[in-house]
Amino acid sequence: MNSYTLLLEKIRVPQPSLQKFAVISIFEKLRSAPSHLDVNSDSGRDAISQCLHSNSTSVVDQSIRELCRLVRDGKIEVSRGLLELQSALEGCNSRFVDIFVKGIGFLVRFSFEKSELSWRSDSPETHPFVKVLSCRTEVHTELVQQVLLFIVQNKRLGVAEVCKFLGPFLNFSVLRIPFSDSSSLFTRQLILSVASLSCSFPSEAVPVVKLLTGCLKFFPRNNAEDLKTILYVAKYLVDSFTVVLIQLVEINLKVNEAQLCALEMLETLLQLCSDYCNCFGGIEPIMELSNCLFIVQKELGLRYLPEFSSVILSLFVIITWAEFEHEQLAVLKLSILLLKWKNEHEHLVGESGLTEELLFIFPLINLASSPSKSVRVAATDFLFLLEKFVVDLLVMPRKQPITNIESKSTSKLETIIYRLLQRLWFQDQPSLSSSYFLSFASIAKTNIKVIDSQPKSWLSQLREYSLLTVERQKSPLNSQTEENILTEMPLVLGSVVAVLVIHHSLGNAAIDSLAALGVMEPKLSVSLLLAILFYNKVFCNNKSDFHSMSLKLLGMLPSLASHSMMIPLVIQTLLPMLQKDARPVLYATATRLLCKTWEVTDRVFGTLQGILHPKDFIEFSSDKNISISMAASICDICRKNPDRGVDLILSVSACIESRDPTIQALGFQSLAHLCETDVVDFYTAWDVVAKHVLDYMEDPIVANGLCILLRWGAMDVEAYSEASRSVLQILWEVGNLRQAGYRWIKARVSAFESLAYYEVDYIQKNIPDFKKRNVELLISEDNPDVLQAMEGFEVKIMTFEHITRRRLLKEKRSTGNKIEKLLDVIPQVVFTKGQTSKNVNELAGAALLCLSFTPKNLHNLGMSKELLDLHAMHEDVLLEAAESLQLSRNILLALLSLQSWKPFMQRWMRAVVMFIDAKAPSSVLDKTSKAANDIFKILCRIAEESIPRSAENMALAMGALCVVLPPSAHAVASSASKFLLKWLLQYEHEHRQWAAAIALGFVSIGLHATDYKQKFQIISGLLKVLSDSKSILVNGACGVGLGFICQDLPTGDEAADDFNLVEETDQMKEANLLGKIVRTLALKICQFIPSSSYSLQSLCDYFPVDIDHQDGCGTSELSYNNSNNMGEDVWGVAGLILGLGNSVSTIYRYGAHDALLKIKALITSWIPFVNPGLQNPCGGNEKPEISLSVGSCLALPIVVAFFRRVELIDDGELDHLVNGYRELISELLSVKKSGNFHPSLLMASCLGAGSLLSSILSEGSHPIKAEDVKSLMELFRRCYTNPYPSTIHLGGMLGVVNALGAGAGIPTGVYSWPSNLQAAHEQKDSPYIRGPILSCPVCEPLSTSYMQELFLVAQDSKDQQLRRHAAWALSFLRHQWWSKEFQAVKDSPQSNLNDHMPVSQSFSEDSTVLKLSMWLLDLDCSGMGAITDVNTVAAVLRYLSRAPRLPSVDWGSIIRRCMRYEDQISGKLSTGQAVKKGNLRQECIQFSLAHANQLSSLLFFLDELSDLPRFRTLELNLQSFLLRHLADLIKIFSGSRLEKLFDHMADYICSPTSSYQVYNPAQKSYLRVSLWEGLNLCLDEASTESAEYLTNMEKCMGLLFAFLPVMHFDANLDPDQANSHKEWLEAVRCLRKARHGYLMSLLEVPEVGLVQGRQLAETIKRIQARARLFMIGSVPFTELAKLKAYILNTESAGIWNVLVEVVSTLQHADGGIKRQWLVDAVDISCITNYPSTALQFIGLLSSSCCKYMPLLVLDPVAVVSDLPITLPSLLSESSWKEVAESVVLSLWTSTERIYGWASHLASGDDNFSLQGIDKSENVNGLFLSRIMYHVCVSLKHYLPLEKQLRLANLFF
Repeated sequence: MNSYTLLLEKIRVPQPSLQKFAVISIFEKLRSAPSHLDVNSDSGRDAISQCLHSNSTSVVDQSIRELCRLVRDGKIEVSRGLLELQSALEGCNSRFVDIFVKGIGFLVRFSFEKSELSWRSDSPETHPFVKVLSCRTEVHTELVQQVLLFIVQNKRLGVAEVCKFLGPFLNFSVLRIPFSDSSSLFTRQLILSVASLSCSFPSEAVPVVKLLTGCLKFFPRNNAEDLKTILYVAKYLVDSFTVVLIQLVEINLKVNEAQLCALEMLETLLQLCSDYCNCFGGIEPIMELSNCLFIVQKELGLRYLPEFSSVILSLFVIITWAEFEHEQLAVLKLSILLLKWKNEHEHLVGESGLTEELLFIFPLINLASSPSKSVRVAATDFLFLLEKFVVDLLVMPRKQPITNIESKSTSKLETIIYRLLQRLWFQDQPSLSSSYFLSFASIAKTNIKVIDSQPKSWLSQLREYSLLTVERQKSPLNSQTEENILTEMPLVLGSVVAVLVIHHSLGNAAIDSLAALGVMEPKLSVSLLLAILFYNKVFCNNKSDFHSMSLKLLGMLPSLASHSMMIPLVIQTLLPMLQKDARPVLYATATRLLCKTWEVTDRVFGTLQGILHPKDFIEFSSDKNISISMAASICDICRKNPDRGVDLILSVSACIESRDPTIQALGFQSLAHLCETDVVDFYTAWDVVAKHVLDYMEDPIVANGLCILLRWGAMDVEAYSEASRSVLQILWEVGNLRQAGYRWIKARVSAFESLAYYEVDYIQKNIPDFKKRNVELLISEDNPDVLQAMEGFEVKIMTFEHITRRRLLKEKRSTGNKIEKLLDVIPQVVFTKGQTSKNVNELAGAALLCLSFTPKNLHNLGMSKELLDLHAMHEDVLLEAAESLQLSRNILLALLSLQSWKPFMQRWMRAVVMFIDAKAPSSVLDKTSKAANDIFKILCRIAEESIPRSAENMALAMGALCVVLPPSAHAVASSASKFLLKWLLQYEHEHRQWAAAIALGFVSIGLHATDYKQKFQIISGLLKVLSDSKSILVNGACGVGLGFICQDLPTGDEAADDFNLVEETDQMKEANLLGKIVRTLALKICQFIPSSSYSLQSLCDYFPVDIDHQDGCGTSELSYNNSNNMGEDVWGVAGLILGLGNSVSTIYRYGAHDALLKIKALITSWIPFVNPGLQNPCGGNEKPEISLSVGSCLALPIVVAFFRRVELIDDGELDHLVNGYRELISELLSVKKSGNFHPSLLMASCLGAGSLLSSILSEGSHPIKAEDVKSLMELFRRCYTNPYPSTIHLGGMLGVVNALGAGAGIPTGVYSWPSNLQAAHEQKDSPYIRGPILSCPVCEPLSTSYMQELFLVAQDSKDQQLRRHAAWALSFLRHQWWSKEFQAVKDSPQSNLNDHMPVSQSFSEDSTVLKLSMWLLDLDCSGMGAITDVNTVAAVLRYLSRAPRLPSVDWGSIIRRCMRYEDQISGKLSTGQAVKKGNLRQECIQFSLAHANQLSSLLFFLDELSDLPRFRTLELNLQSFLLRHLADLIKIFSGSRLEKLFDHMADYICSPTSSYQVYNPAQKSYLRVSLWEGLNLCLDEASTESAEYLTNMEKCMGLLFAFLPVMHFDANLDPDQANSHKEWLEAVRCLRKARHGYLMSLLEVPEVGLVQGRQLAETIKRIQARARLFMIGSVPFTELAKLKAYILNTESAGIWNVLVEVVSTLQHADGGIKRQWLVDAVDISCITNYPSTALQFIGLLSSSCCKYMPLLVLDPVAVVSDLPITLPSLLSESSWKEVAESVVLSLWTSTERIYGWASHLASGDDNFSLQGIDKSENVNGLFLSRIMYHVCVSLKHYLPLEKQLRLANLFF
């Protein structure tokens, strides 16, 4: 039996007193019972339960009391007590409900006081009051009382804590209203009761009011009944707060806090109004409540708070959407109240110069047209208040804003609008962030496939968007977003733009945007008309200087006429200004406006026609402004609609009859428009108007208008011959006028543009001597505008001459000049016929150059016998010549000998190959290899057996053989190198060493391109011998060999892979090897001439030491301190200097320009008279450096020719060098001195002077005085006509033939042969020579006499040595002449011989092309005469670039001369003249590109310019030009040359040592953009045949892509970022054309996800590129969709630019793809480590697709802050509603996750990792949680009740 049974029986006794005692006894026993019977035992629990569930009032009442005492005394836990009472409450009789609720209320109060109440804040259903409210409806009344009692008793513990506890309960009561019929009444009663209670403790009432205000946002708003409930509660809240505020003011306590509370209440009410109440007519009552809140504050004397600006913004939003008059009036009254209150405390225009009230201007103007008088009056009053402040703002200087509205806060629509206004008002330049979303829309509307991300102003983007929307309105395919924007946004957008009308710099653009908005939305038309009037009034205020804006505003009127309803209003606005008594300026303005209105609608033409009546020209003849406006209007009408223009033909006639030049010119233009469309016959009209033409020769305005008209006389010229002749004459006269002034320039431009309409043959017939006059006019013109206008005219003439040229006419063959004839007969005259042995013995050098020794009478006794005979014949010649050619330890003679052996070896090879092919046809490879190998074996055999003199020649012959070897015979060259290397290392045989050293320099040329090891063995051997040999001659020969090898060094990478130098560091690169060679040569010269050590040491400093060389000079055991001690070994030192000179091209290739200049300075300093310090080469006190002059004289032409080619030497220095040689030779001839040095120096100076002269003149760009040339040639003649040593004789002869272009002794070929010896284009009386001597008329008698004299010496001289030298010299010249065509083909970058066919010469003497070509050929650069303007030269080249063909002149010289022309004349221009640098040089390249396919000289020029070493030295604009014209180069270069070209371009961009690296970032980007453009055009030209260089192009593209910067989308683009946008644009255009496989490989993203650091940037680029390529259809969208998870799981700081790019791409996708991306992004936000990234993407996508898009800014923070506005707006659209619920549910999951994470961060636990969020996100925790909360609140209607409850309590 239960111990409590008896007591429980007693509670059933029907006596209340006994029942109570029984209950007391039970609870007393429970209090003191042992554990098995206490309150926690089963029996104890049962006893309590039976007591609480009794039907007796006394029992229940006493039981509740006793239970509460147990809890109070700590015998039972609070949660247990509440549980017992709650369970009993649910099943009790209704009459017990109140007492149970009271008991629960007591326990709640008690536990709150003791801080023992615990419930899960994230589970509102566990709240004790929520449990009570949820169980039954009878609890409502008592529950309200308990809540009030709870507040009263616990407020002493802190009202904030009390509110925090009650918040979930209040929210629950509000949220359950839609789910319970009685909930609405209870909620109202509860809130009203709490609000009333708060009035009793005003000092603590503010938190309570805030709590109740917060509940308003969760009230249902589904219908009008819900609105009534909200308004009822809100009204009571306002009343209660009013009472509280009054009391607080009375006690002067917490007034400011109360005002801020009022602001929060107002914002909540106004937000409700903006969101929902407009649908149910709730604006007016809310405005009344808001009005009450402000009135009471104002009446209490409180200050206007700056925070009230948010209310102003909210009111602005409301008034833009308010449709009913009573609502509009209510908003206006409240706004006026606020404005007046504000003005009582502060000036409207604050420190920043901008205020929120200005946004009301346009809505107020809109309301000023309301039919309601009260609304109009209120709007006008408000506008009047604003007007005076607008005027003050106009004169106030613009300042920066004092607040930052862009902080991390939750956005509202009103703050979004004001944020945009602030950005636009204060920005100094167009901002990408402000206009980017508008650019999205514009791109999507126009279907533009590539985004140009250059920032445009928001106003310009809005204008484009509005006009595009007008076009799109004609299509039924508009999206709902566009419809929403069109319906809801124009007034808001107009309000923002209207404020910007008064901006100092944006006013004009703002007016244009307003006009476009008016075209887009007809409803704004009347408002815009009133806005024009309002702003005109403002701008006419005396305090502003915006008077010019008035005209701009009036210019809006025509656009308003696009809506038919506005036409009468526009006309009514203009007609008062068109009254006869109106001010002239107004009349003229109104006329032009009416004309512009007609352009919009033809309905006003009748009015306009009346204004433009012919009689009005007479009436207003005294007022020029009116007359001009009428004439301009007539001209516009004729241009826009000629049919309407015909209706005004009398007015046109009146214009032409006017005596005012401007009006007549406009009349001519009007008539021209009518004639253009054939509505008026030109010659019929001309007969009428010709007599009215003013003097066009005196007035440029008339001349310009007349020329525009006369171009239409080009038709029917034959029918009206007399009239057309006079018309043509007028045009020609105006074109030839040279009057000063821009108006005359304009007239002349019109004249030439008109002349281009006439046929050329007609012009030639009717303008006397036209061809001559035309060319004279052209070459004398210097105005760039006129020259540009003449281009079409001149090209038409050239095309006509080409089409009408005489065909099939055989040109008369030239008989050739005397020199050519003499060269042709040298073999017949000089050599004895049939005596080969004698010829070779006596004239060995000449015989090797001229004679062929192939036997002609071989018997057919079998191939082997004949071949042996053939070899035997040549072997005999070889032996005889080797013995006859005496080198005399003279390196120059060795070089001459090697040059002589070269043609002999060519003929021998050719004879053997032809013989083998004739007897047994075989492959070319077999034939050449066999022939070369046979000859090589013969050479080896003879060399080993020969005496020293012959052995020297054998080594040189072997070198010559390797030079002429075809690439297929490279094995022979390799064998030859090994043979000669063996000789080189034979120190005991000097004759073998020095000859082998020279020959090895040439052998390296014949080695295979990949035979790096052999080449480096040669270099190693030469360096070793140079260092070790004690023979000066051997040292010099090694220097010569190294110099020639320098010109063909293998590339650095190849060297590193394939060669290890003996006794040197491994993997030596070419640059180091080059430095080693130069340093070794310099060191050796120092050892011979110690006095030069300082200057040579400075040269060595340019090349880092990488070997164990001594740094000092002159410390070696080889030290020759006096040049006299050298004796015959002067040529050894000369060889070292020759080697140094031959290295310049390779040094240049590696960019060591300072070292180049140093070498040139050294060489010139060692030549007497060239260096003024060495003017006594043969005197008694010779300086040691004079010993270096022999080699310097030979090396200088090589250096100068190279410097000239790469533009590193100026013209003045050339003249100095020529004069220095002349003075040196003259001095040497005037003295006689014994020894070897004097004749050696004279020989070297003659040969060097001739070579220098030839290289300068052959280039054709620098003129030399004819007297200087004749003087120098005469000095050469004196050398061989006077009794000097044979060495001097030979030197003088070689000087003559080298001056004529023979190139003897200089195997590198610094000269170029004239293309035609018959060319006689120069004036015979010219004092200058500019071109090869042989083709110069001035020098023809002189050169002929010298050649004849040498010819006679070679033929009849009794001095055998003199005869031998003369024949040898002439043979060099003859050989050069006969081999010029072969050499041109061999050296060409093209492999196709057809490209070098000569261009036809069939040009008539008066041909424009020929005359211009001859003019360029004779272009004077000396500055002695009149200087031709650079613009003229550039124009002529530009014209000729379009010529169908060119005459065959020396175009290479012409172009090189023009390339230098700017620099040549820059110092000779008079003051005031300026030359635009680079334009002419660019035209030179363009000309070369146009004609390189037909002219090999231009092809060589382009080949040289595009070679990397030369390319690196070009100016930036020329580099860019060449890069952009790569497509032209691929049309003219061969495949192998193109491979080299693209490799060079890639190397230029990526090499760390490239000159590209010295440019600033903008210049680098400019070059990369140019290269992208060039590659893009190349891909257009590419075909299947281009596969050989396509790989090189793709390599180039890959390198460019590596340098492509990540696309940034910052608020303010700096110049570098602006450049990157252009670079991206060109890159995408290029990549779209690449092969798909290559493209996917280039843009491959790692499958494992995105990495960090530098690799992250590379991956970001690839994703951005994929996105852009999708936009233009080159990449399927699936390729981008694959990366979705990677993108959204990356840190936002690194991936922001990708997010922007992806959203840009999605604008081109269909709606389904966009929605799927949104769904996936929200899902990913629930699990990503970087939630801010996902939210930024969601914000970007929502911003770009919602109706608020035009107002939004591109900013990482802003797009997230705007989510509470943008995402709900997006999901409210019908096309997005299908995913709305799933999106919101996922969003709620993400919100809970972020809230949990942020809560732990707030508690100080920053290591919380349960949610998997990266620590880098911690800084955004609170911000993201607030944003997510507000987003979910905006979308709560998609959430079920339990989630809404949890949402409402997140922040309590």
